[in-house]
Amino acid sequence: MSWLTWALVSAGAAAVTAILAKIGVQGVPSTLATAIRTAVVVVFAWLMVVQAGELRDVTTISRRSLFFLALSGIATGVSWLAYFRALQLGPASRVAPIDKLSLPLTVLLAVLILSEKVTWSVAVGVGLMTLGALCTLL
Repeated sequence: MSWLTWALVSAGAAAVTAILAKIGVQGVPSTLATAIRTAVVVVFAWLMVVQAGELRDVTTISRRSLFFLALSGIATGVSWLAYFRALQLGPASRVAPIDKLSLPLTVLLAVLILSEKVTWSVAVGVGLMTLGALCTLL
């Protein structure tokens, strides 16, 4: 599958995740809910690694990659903790779009850190999506 197909699968799964999480977090401390979700993700991910026959590749990962994957994991943890708390306090229909403001931040960081180029169509699209997310605050 192409990157676009995978990105669309990710978007669909994220949408379902928001609804399931909103239902699941009711009456549960948000940090505990995040820990339960994380445990399920860990088990699921390792099952996928084993199924794909990639377990032997663990020993070939560079220290640099491990370092940045660990930092990414910390950032994910912070994001998930904040997301679950936001879902506990607010409606999913407003929390999810604001959470997606990660989009313009990601594009900005991609330009600054990864030296990626942004086309006018990407800039306009990201701008419109940002405005759309901000409209949910009104």
